[in-house]
Amino acid sequence: MKMKPEETVDFNIRSTWHKIARMYNIQAAEHGVSMATGMVLLNIDLKDGTPSTSLGPKMGMESRSLSRTLKNLEEEKVIYREADKHDKRKVRIFLTELGKEKREISKEKVIQFNEHLRNNLKSQDLETFFRIMEEINELIDENNIFLAQNGQ
Repeated sequence: MKMKPEETVDFNIRSTWHKIARMYNIQAAEHGVSMATGMVLLNIDLKDGTPSTSLGPKMGMESRSLSRTLKNLEEEKVIYREADKHDKRKVRIFLTELGKEKREISKEKVIQFNEHLRNNLKSQDLETFFRIMEEINELIDENNIFLAQNGQ
């Protein structure tokens, strides 16, 4: 069966994600950050900080990209690193005051975009979208397990 790219699920997800990323990057640039930076800031616990090793998996970022982003954020005085109080082998990431300000801006932009979608899409359609995305993720996980079991 021959499909046009626009008839495939992955093309549509990727295309939409690129448009979202472009939109967020334009907005973030006005505040001297990027979408990736905003994502990192939104995933850092305000009170307890976040272990650096858990940030990548939470955001779906490769460790190399995340390391570079964290290094830049530290140089810009947006975050700081501190040894974990309970396990000195671990490092936790905390936000500086500047980081908290930029996090609030990022949070507001995400809320605005999601409110815009919720105001312009039927709630039933959004529920279906979330259910379908969850099912796609489950199928991908099942496929990855299958591939791993068969040595691929």
